[in-house]
Amino acid sequence: MNLEHHGERRVDLTVTDLKQWAYCARIPYYHHVMPVEFARTYKMERGRDVEAAVQALEKRRGLRRYGLDRGERRFGVWLHSASLELAGKLDLLIVTQDAAYPVDFKDTEGGVRYNHRIQLAAYAMIVEEVLALAVPITFVYLVPSRQLVRVAIGDKERAEVIRAVGEMRRVILGEDMPDPTPVRARCTACEFRNYCADIW
Repeated sequence: MNLEHHGERRVDLTVTDLKQWAYCARIPYYHHVMPVEFARTYKMERGRDVEAAVQALEKRRGLRRYGLDRGERRFGVWLHSASLELAGKLDLLIVTQDAAYPVDFKDTEGGVRYNHRIQLAAYAMIVEEVLALAVPITFVYLVPSRQLVRVAIGDKERAEVIRAVGEMRRVILGEDMPDPTPVRARCTACEFRNYCADIW
């Protein structure tokens, strides 16, 4: 949602916007600048069922696979960073006395990708700001393979979050359509492919 903020339009961004920006910068542009009808993909429809199934499985498991003896599991946690003006719903947050561990569920093949790492970096930064707890490591649970992957978040990823959020705001406020992803294979099943006439 876009609001007027001190005489200027304020752009409320989500962590999903950031993940999509890293995948193809035109997706958040279409969402915020040119709200259009888009075709829901099979993967989008399947998302809720997958999330519910993984939550049920997680509740029956211990925390040893995360390298933890104890901790509180919090599912579907809504988070908001005032400094980044960025919000998102985290699939799972494990909270201990002195640290927190974001976990993201991914119904995807091929391992952890760059856009997943940036998404996790954003969640780590928001968790640290909101809960004032360190985030030593983050995790991705790859649903098809049932593999839990540890993802370290360093200064490089944090700097990339700040850079990407600023660039995304600039593009949206300036209504300046970004270049499409150079990875054309991503366009084939994209819900917005009908609006990118310049690449077809």
